[in-house]
Amino acid sequence: MSIEEIKHRRQQLRNLVVMAFADGQLGEREVHLVADRCAELGLDEYDLQKAVEFGLGDDAALELPQSTAAREELLCDMIRMMAADGHLDESEKRLFALAAAKMSISTTDVQRLIDQTLRS
Repeated sequence: MSIEEIKHRRQQLRNLVVMAFADGQLGEREVHLVADRCAELGLDEYDLQKAVEFGLGDDAALELPQSTAAREELLCDMIRMMAADGHLDESEKRLFALAAAKMSISTTDVQRLIDQTLRS
């Protein structure tokens, strides 16, 4: 794995943690989702610890990726996180909508990603 790929994966994990904390709490299902995603990304406990520290920090914010594939991956992760606790919090919806808008993802593409993510 290249240095750039590791950076991208760490960024993806940090973004997921930011989304997990968007509603002000981190539930058990969200913790499991973050930990599972960390493993899927090929990252270790140190990376997970750093991502959580980032999410708890005053400067925690989404870091929007450049490529279309990475942007869609981020939105899919955010959808999974919003659905993890079975409750769509208003702050989570706002963060998701803001991220989609900042990345210029169309409403049609957002709906496609939501359908695709919730089916899998």
